[in-house]
Amino acid sequence: MPGTGTRPLRSKQRRSALRTAAFMSPWLIGFSVFFVYPLLSTLYFSFTRYDGFRQPSFNGVDNWSYVFSDYPLFWPAMRNTLWLVLVMVTCRVAFGLGIGLLITKIKTATGVFRTLFYLPYLAPPVAATLAFVFLLNPGTGPVNTLLDAVGLPTPGWFTDADWSKPALTALALWGVGDLMVIFMAALLDVPKEQYEAAELDGAGAWARFRHITLPNISPIIMFAVVTGVIQAMQYYAQPLVAGKVAAGVIGGSGQQFEPGYPDKSTLTLPQLVYNLGFQRFDYGTACVVALVLFALSMAFTALLMRRRGALIGAGG
Repeated sequence: MPGTGTRPLRSKQRRSALRTAAFMSPWLIGFSVFFVYPLLSTLYFSFTRYDGFRQPSFNGVDNWSYVFSDYPLFWPAMRNTLWLVLVMVTCRVAFGLGIGLLITKIKTATGVFRTLFYLPYLAPPVAATLAFVFLLNPGTGPVNTLLDAVGLPTPGWFTDADWSKPALTALALWGVGDLMVIFMAALLDVPKEQYEAAELDGAGAWARFRHITLPNISPIIMFAVVTGVIQAMQYYAQPLVAGKVAAGVIGGSGQQFEPGYPDKSTLTLPQLVYNLGFQRFDYGTACVVALVLFALSMAFTALLMRRRGALIGAGG
């Protein structure tokens, strides 16, 4: 009878699909509860007036219009966040790769150097930021004292809007031990036969790096860049603590502090989300900023994944 032979096959496929769904159900439940539902809720609240106490009331695109047109802190925070993504992430990846290359070339005491470079990464972010603010204090810090002793300019660092983001970048470079370890593992995994063949062909150090090292570790570089972008998009504690300490606001919870000192130069989008949502109880506007942050993260990640082929091709 036509079609009877396909019924057992369809039943088997149905059972296989149900079995697969059963095995995937823990992930599906977690993904729905902890990602899809919060994302949809954030999107819904972005079109409402909601303070966390009264029922949300729909107000159309008023929150979106306010953030993009009238909120004076949004665009400075956007520029600072993009600066950190472009400059700080690039510097961390380049510095981490350079340190990894250097340590893999050292023949003695590699464990000591590896430990010394990795230890700063273990320091708590708040404690590390406090230490950096005091080290870079323009009046009494040892860094400016040393610069003044050798006749070099003494920047204001965290008290100067032009130097606050470079100071945060220096703090990020100090804790680059995580990338160093990742790059060292990737570099040690590159086949030595390829280097030996390149040396026999007369290739120099730069040619070996470009045509052998870079193509082999390009997936690790992409991983470091993507995770670095995500971390930069979530950059909250270090600029907030640095701004507070530099401004002299180090007291208890009774003190009011507008993030971004000095002159909005350390203000980031995650700070706006917290300030709007948990200090001003303007959850609708905070959800708009959170969605912008999410969209930026997805856009950067998609762009980097599309450029991965170009990065691999650059070494060929």
